[in-house]
Amino acid sequence: MKEKKLRTLIALPVVVLVGALLALAGSDGGALMGPIPVFTLAVAAAFLIQWIAFIPSFLNQTEKYYDLTGTLTYTAITLLVLFAVPEIHGRSLLLAFMVLAWTLRLGSFLFRRISRAGKDDRFDEIKPSFVRFLSVWTIQGLWVTFTAAAAWVAMTSRNPGALDGFALIGFIVWVVGFSLEIVADQQKARFNRDPSNKGEFIATGLWSKSRHPNYFGEILLWVGVAIVALPALQGWQWIVVISPVFVALLLIKISGIPLLEKKADSKWGGQLDYEAYKENTPVLIPKILVGARNSRMVPNRKRNMP
Repeated sequence: MKEKKLRTLIALPVVVLVGALLALAGSDGGALMGPIPVFTLAVAAAFLIQWIAFIPSFLNQTEKYYDLTGTLTYTAITLLVLFAVPEIHGRSLLLAFMVLAWTLRLGSFLFRRISRAGKDDRFDEIKPSFVRFLSVWTIQGLWVTFTAAAAWVAMTSRNPGALDGFALIGFIVWVVGFSLEIVADQQKARFNRDPSNKGEFIATGLWSKSRHPNYFGEILLWVGVAIVALPALQGWQWIVVISPVFVALLLIKISGIPLLEKKADSKWGGQLDYEAYKENTPVLIPKILVGARNSRMVPNRKRNMP
């Protein structure tokens, strides 16, 4: 436990430093609010909101407002950026719409889910530790900053340019990703609400084509945002094209898929139907017709019960 706290103490300033460096690079040639770049203010606000929300959350030992705070951060800062620049352009309006539509939909979905569940068991070990609990809120500040960076930087650009082919292609990619995430979340929520599915894993709908179709949709929609933002970037601002790469790495390698796969293995590992599902269903990128093949290859757990 002490070793984990020590690692966290080392990681905290590193996370803040990375955010500061991103703010510096993304502000290159961007709009100012007084003497301060608007994007720098946005990054600072992203961390500050998390730290303010952390205080009552730690005192009450609750993670209930963690996702809701993330939604508040995306919403408040996107609106701040939109109205803080001297002139609002079509690209800025489109990017603001894309970020707001995504965060309001996902934030409300996650808040309803945790309200029904009562808690998120990923936080059980972390909440009692001031340092470790603070770290997850600080990391959320960096998560918000990195994911929305391409949109916010393009919105603060002094040369946003008119809506063009990049805007059209990026918006189409975003719509596809957004739709996949919505459908996947709704399918899983409906599956979990059915009492007959208690203790089972979902292997139908989009979940028959990918073990994490919602994450694939999320990565895709942020790729769309980056494509829309591209023509407005200049100088050091180009560093924000790492935004969708950051999202993908975090979901695939760190906080998303690895944790969920480990949790699923602990529940269903060794079951014939689950092992067949894992073997024949891609982890992330949906495979055409994989659902049809799985329907033949994954045993029906209820039909085979004695």
